[in-house]
Amino acid sequence: MAQQPAPYASTGLRSGRGRFKVYLGAAPGVGKTFRMLEEGLRRKARGTDVVVGLVECHGRRRTEAMLAGLEVVPRARRTYRGTELTELDLDAVLARRPQVALIDELAHTNVPGGRHPKRWQDVEDLLAAGIEVITTVNIQHLESLNDVVRKITGVVQHETVPDEVVRRADQIELVDMPPEGLQRRMVHGNVYAPEKVDVALSNYFRIGNLTALRQLALLWLAGRVDERLHDYREQHGIHDVWETRERIVVGLTGGPEGETLIRRAARIAARTGGGELFAVHVAREDGLADADPGRLDRQRKLVESLGGTYHLVVGEDIPRALLRFAREHDATQLVLGTSRRGLINRLLTGPGIGETTVDLSGDIDVHMVTHEASGSARRRRGGPRGSP
Repeated sequence: MAQQPAPYASTGLRSGRGRFKVYLGAAPGVGKTFRMLEEGLRRKARGTDVVVGLVECHGRRRTEAMLAGLEVVPRARRTYRGTELTELDLDAVLARRPQVALIDELAHTNVPGGRHPKRWQDVEDLLAAGIEVITTVNIQHLESLNDVVRKITGVVQHETVPDEVVRRADQIELVDMPPEGLQRRMVHGNVYAPEKVDVALSNYFRIGNLTALRQLALLWLAGRVDERLHDYREQHGIHDVWETRERIVVGLTGGPEGETLIRRAARIAARTGGGELFAVHVAREDGLADADPGRLDRQRKLVESLGGTYHLVVGEDIPRALLRFAREHDATQLVLGTSRRGLINRLLTGPGIGETTVDLSGDIDVHMVTHEASGSARRRRGGPRGSP
């Protein structure tokens, strides 16, 4: 006699929303479905009530063999344009009420006739019912990367999932593989049928494409990890700089030295391998312009062309405003220009922005960059010593 599923109250489900885990694939064929099934089998062995809501094996025998050890909820059958197709039976999974449901291919578009047009919306219903969901998605199906993936691969991804849906996951695990290893998997018949391998290797699965997709996956996931780390630090009141990633802030006065500082900061960011670049201009609180707007706009465009972001902050105390921004963004380095004031001016008026910033910087490294407009540079060229 078949064992009846336990009632809802005894399944161990949380009274609120179910947990959500995503296996994020760097490319098709890296093994995300296999990893999801491995976890399902481990959880079942520990006594968790696990069912397969839907898994696509794509003819891969090793993947099909793993299904033998798991309960599979029968699929719903729907007819579309004269063809009978199968889909996730959302109502059946909800009625079965497992602790964990394995749902493949999060970005899939459903055959008309079900509750929702997209599978990720089905998953939302399961989570709302308190069912934990483990799912899979490839990086090329994230909505924000749609245009980038098309430029890289030449293939338009018609099935996408909003980034926010994946970002809300309690856990995201990257499934990655070196491009050469994935190509070997394909040659051995572990990804596509033999007759499709040559075409795939010469098109979508070229080394360059796979390398770029892999980098996209790593960078996207790094961004998500940064968000979680920021939230953790906020919740625990941690204000010290954690140097987990180089972030370079360049301070712009709106003066002619800005382009030099931006390029220097961009080189520092490039040398750190994945460093982030922020350009900051501190405006006066009274709203009066103290810099050339046209020059600042050109500098903003230069920063953005180099992959950085431009920010305008308000404050009368420029050193403290710069350092406040740097600490809020967990910056590790700050790039400033040396003073445009001459020596006598500095002696008469006291320390300038750069010196004060260095004194207050704490664990943030400050680079003082000499430029054509600095007082020392003008003296070397024979310019007026007291020029501002």
